[in-house]
Amino acid sequence: MLISSDASLASAFTNGSSCSLNKLLASLPADAYQRLQGNLVLTSLTMRQVLHKEGQPIRDVYFPAGGVCSLTKTMRDGQTAEVATIGSEGVIGAGVFFGDDLSASDTFVQVAGCAAYKMSTLHFTAEMERREALYDRVMRYSQALLTQVMQTTVCNGLHSAEQRCCRWLLMTCDRMGTTELKLTHEFLAMMLGVRRPTVTLILQGLHESGLVDNSRGSINIVNLAGLEAASCECYQSVKATFHRLLPEISAVA
Repeated sequence: MLISSDASLASAFTNGSSCSLNKLLASLPADAYQRLQGNLVLTSLTMRQVLHKEGQPIRDVYFPAGGVCSLTKTMRDGQTAEVATIGSEGVIGAGVFFGDDLSASDTFVQVAGCAAYKMSTLHFTAEMERREALYDRVMRYSQALLTQVMQTTVCNGLHSAEQRCCRWLLMTCDRMGTTELKLTHEFLAMMLGVRRPTVTLILQGLHESGLVDNSRGSINIVNLAGLEAASCECYQSVKATFHRLLPEISAVA
C-alpha cells in the first residue's frame, strides 16, 4: 500500500484528480510495482522546492507524478543555467546507483505539480540490484537523460536564445500536459542562462507572431506547430530519443 503523510494528497490520487502517475513506475509490470509500493512515500511538490543540492548527499530518489523539475548548474560568478528537465516520465537521483551519492546539480521544482513518489536511496539501490524491471527502465531512462544533457549543451552553444526558448517551452509543455505554463520572465531567463530583458523581447516577438500569449506569471502556448517550427532540431531530437529508448513509458497516457 502506498504511504503518504498527507491524507488529502493520497485522497486526490485515489479519487483521480489532476494528479497523474509517474510514467516510469506506471510502465512496470504489476508485480514489480506492487513490491515497490511499500517503499514509496507520496510527497507534495511546491514551486522552487529544492530536492537535491549540488555537492550534498542524495538521501532520497524522486519519481515526479506531475510538474517539472530542473537540474541546474551554478558557476562561481553566480550565473545559473539549466542542463536537464525531468517530469513524470523520469526519476531524479538515480545516479546513486552508479556510485555517486553526491548530487551533481541543484535540482528543484520549476513548475509545481501535484506530488512525487519518494524512495530512500537504500531501498532504491536494493531494488536496482535485483536487475529486474525497474533496473531496465532506469538504465534506459538514464541514457535518454544523458542524451538530453548532451543536446542541451550543443543547443546552448550553437542556437539562438529564441530557438532555445521555444525548445524549453515545448519540453515543459510536454511534461506538464498543458499549454498554460505558470512561469515568470525572470525564471525563464535563469533557465536559459540569459538576461531577463532578453526573454521579454523574445516572448514579445513570439506573441506578435501568434505563437504565445503572455500574462503576469503565465505563458500560454497558442500555436504548438508554429512554436516547434520556430525552435531548433534539438526538441525533436531529444523527443525521438526518449520514444526510441523508452517505448513503454511513451505509451503510458
